[in-house]
Amino acid sequence: MPRAFPIEFRRDVVAVARKNEVPIARVAKDFGISESCLQRWLKLADIEDGNRPGVTHADAAELREARKRIRLLEPENEILRRAAAYLSQASLPK
Repeated sequence: MPRAFPIEFRRDVVAVARKNEVPIARVAKDFGISESCLQRWLKLADIEDGNRPGVTHADAAELREARKRIRLLEPENEILRRAAAYLSQASLPK
């Protein structure tokens, strides 16, 4: 697994690469990362900045939380549905 770089480091590298003073390959080499890694960071930064379509980090986190909440609520809903069916059967006259 590749090592994770701190977010501050990523921001700094992206800022230097966006200045277009030197080629991206040179920026990547100077910071000790691969060119493909830098390309990916640039793409993700463009998405976060709204310059490119895609799911931002905040949107992804919100979606994860919503899915987690749904997984929690679905069983509760099923229990309530079964209880309502049971109670409606129990209240019928015999």
